[in-house]
Amino acid sequence: MDNDRVDQIIDKHNGEASSLIQVLLEIQSEHHWLPKSALERVGERLQVPRTRILHIATFYKAFSLVPKGRHEINVCMGTACHVRGAGRVLDVIEDVIGIKPGETDLELKFSLETVNCLGCCALGPVLEIDGTTHGKMAPGETADVLLNYE
Repeated sequence: MDNDRVDQIIDKHNGEASSLIQVLLEIQSEHHWLPKSALERVGERLQVPRTRILHIATFYKAFSLVPKGRHEINVCMGTACHVRGAGRVLDVIEDVIGIKPGETDLELKFSLETVNCLGCCALGPVLEIDGTTHGKMAPGETADVLLNYE
């Protein structure tokens, strides 16, 4: 991410240090992670110490300091989803894309995470890709869903 784009995001928030989290969220949304160069620029422009920025970036799970895939997959492992076969759905995902939870594939296409609950227990097992919920997933349907994301 170039400095001009970071500056545009900061200017949109009037260059206020109190908008730090919003600025970081926009950078994360556009780039799928927080590059070091962008964090340095944010610190300079908002006059916020790098330690403060890193504290926020590592505290909130929404932020990543390493590159993430274009498509973010979250598999619910909460009780309702677990007893309905979420583990088997996760196994299929791992086999199809070749990564484990917490990893990103080499092509930066997919990042995989497990979560404790997605808030739609009646639809379990549930997986979410880029914010779209896929409910009542069967292991046999999982690979077909993944094929829709290029």
